[in-house]
Amino acid sequence: MAEIGAALACAGFRLVGEFSPEPGDAVPDIAAGIPTAGLMLVGSLSNELFPHFTGSPEARDGAPDPLDRHTRRVLAPIAKAAGMTPVFVFDGPPYHPFQRWALRVGGVSPSPMGLLAHETFGPWLALRAAFLTGGPVAAVSRGGPCPSCRDTPCISACPAGALGPGGYDVPRCLAHLEATPDAACHSGCLARHACPVGSAFAQGPQEGAFHMRSFFAGAV
Repeated sequence: MAEIGAALACAGFRLVGEFSPEPGDAVPDIAAGIPTAGLMLVGSLSNELFPHFTGSPEARDGAPDPLDRHTRRVLAPIAKAAGMTPVFVFDGPPYHPFQRWALRVGGVSPSPMGLLAHETFGPWLALRAAFLTGGPVAAVSRGGPCPSCRDTPCISACPAGALGPGGYDVPRCLAHLEATPDAACHSGCLARHACPVGSAFAQGPQEGAFHMRSFFAGAV
């Protein structure tokens, strides 16, 4: 794990954790007839990944999905060097249940924003890939930060009123973004920035604007 974690860190990614799959986890086989015995979850923080991504050929070629293509190009060789099989969050449809896998890894909880919140990184950890291995690994069972958060500042910080007891109202969020092109939301989700957990890892304006543009373009 230490060697894989070091290789990931050099490329701007993080090893989130690991677990040994059970039948209900919907983890694919490593290859036909070869079951997966261990899964390592890979994520990223925008402020660590973007210095690598912005200088990449994918960021400059004008083709669709530059961050996804960069992620695949960089992570596939790291997995191969470790003798593992990579699967990616953007593979699909059908898509792999990455949020379910993150809950199995531990240290995360569902948030009102529709994102998972991490015990250290709050809502700023993005899931990118999983490395599948034939050997079992150890899992750590622990919860995330949201169940203990009573003030829920993320809900009141959303200017679109898109967060509430019913969850995240995506159409309402998109309508607000479309109607207010100069709103601060276009440089990063205000609800995410209001989360008291992981504020030291919050996206900067450049990273936030990139992700908001990608979100808006992919949803309209």
